[in-house]
Amino acid sequence: MAVYTLERIQRLPISLEEAWSFFSSPLNLREITPPYMRFEVLTEGRWVERMYPGQVIAYTVRPVLGIPLFWMTEITHVREGEFFVDEQRIGPYALWHHQHHFKPIEGGVEMTDLVHYRLPLGPLGALAHRLFVRRQLEHIFDYRYQVLERRFGRMYTSTAPATVSQVV
Repeated sequence: MAVYTLERIQRLPISLEEAWSFFSSPLNLREITPPYMRFEVLTEGRWVERMYPGQVIAYTVRPVLGIPLFWMTEITHVREGEFFVDEQRIGPYALWHHQHHFKPIEGGVEMTDLVHYRLPLGPLGALAHRLFVRRQLEHIFDYRYQVLERRFGRMYTSTAPATVSQVV
């Protein structure tokens, strides 16, 4: 069973504090998710306004043919202003471990997404990855990249699109 890695680096002309404020709110995920996925946060109230270690967030997404899919993640690690990690607890992946790293750079902030994931169903999962999952994940992160540039501006030192590689 293959484990894949997706890595994306983006530089934005905003402060670390502004970046952290935006990304530490799970409610902002909808804004950076492609509209066709009809992303909806199901968790309500003060428990979803700002992330914290142990936080569990439930969503629905429609990644394939508009069919609703329940997804639940847990924020497992948070180091304020530096990084946080979300891990899938219920959802489409056999493994989903998403690291979000932030560091100040001259003129802005550099954000790195590092996702390790594995699909279920052995050979069928590998086939699904080749046929559409890889492309869909790259598209989701490309969309996010564009939305963030429109919202916060562009740095000339921004990096290339997301890359997916196989770890194991």
